[in-house]
Amino acid sequence: MSGTAIVLGASSSWARALVKISPYTFSAIGIAISIGVSVLGAAWGIYITGSSLIGAAIKAPRITSKNLISAMTQPVNPCCIFSVIFCEAVAIYGVIVAIILQTKLESVPPSQTYAPESLRAGYAIFASGIIVGFANLVCGLCVGIIGSSCALSDAQNSSLFVKILVIEIFGSALGLFGVIVGIIMSAQATWPTK
Repeated sequence: MSGTAIVLGASSSWARALVKISPYTFSAIGIAISIGVSVLGAAWGIYITGSSLIGAAIKAPRITSKNLISAMTQPVNPCCIFSVIFCEAVAIYGVIVAIILQTKLESVPPSQTYAPESLRAGYAIFASGIIVGFANLVCGLCVGIIGSSCALSDAQNSSLFVKILVIEIFGSALGLFGVIVGIIMSAQATWPTK
């Protein structure tokens, strides 16, 4: 016990603060970042795509997107629908990872709350949430910018749609990479049982 006090006393005040914060707090912050920043990335991507779509529709009214009900009977520009769907997928990635991280939380006895294994589990969930959240933020921006260019280029030349769609799919894959890394990181979250 005194060896632990010596190590904590010799370390910086930041290290002591990080060890004194409950691992459940770190877990909750990681889960919130996973969902919140992913939704922010999706919203930002939809905003970028939507503003360019409206601007491009002035030059080429054929690219305006109808609502999904009338899309069944009227021609719709698919690049607009795909861009919005890919941005929404970013938000769904964050929700899925938040649910996975929530299932990683386990109750531990009060005497084990600050045990090294508990701290490692809390930090693993926190890191996983940060990785997924910010990967999805960047992915949402990427898909939004590509969707914006898709709307603008489709207004100029409709034959470019498939080429830009392929690039948009690769941009959307960035979010999946973040999800995969987040799931791998969360595998380290094991709480003490005794």
